[in-house]
Amino acid sequence: MAQNNLGAVYRDGEGVLQDYKEAVKWFSLSAEQGFSEAQQSLGHMYFNGNGVPQDFVRAHMWSNLAAANGHKEATENREILAEQMTLDQIAEAQKLAREWMEKHQDDGK
Repeated sequence: MAQNNLGAVYRDGEGVLQDYKEAVKWFSLSAEQGFSEAQQSLGHMYFNGNGVPQDFVRAHMWSNLAAANGHKEATENREILAEQMTLDQIAEAQKLAREWMEKHQDDGK
């Protein structure tokens, strides 16, 4: 949770200079540990291209993972995003999410 909070501080520029790349770094660390709020935030960063190149596939993947981990807004956000994607992009995002889940289940995370 602390890593996610640091990501939010850098994303929003609260008490520090706004730094999207630093926000992505902290959101990524938290998201990799399965924290749904960070996964959703990382999805937003990829959707908007803040601190990373805009990538709808990665945005959908992280939103999908956040939804699977119980984030209430993630399902709706994922559906809105999917409306802007091709079927191939959606399939790729779903594949990446499955691979992430399999890898982290094997790691015990």
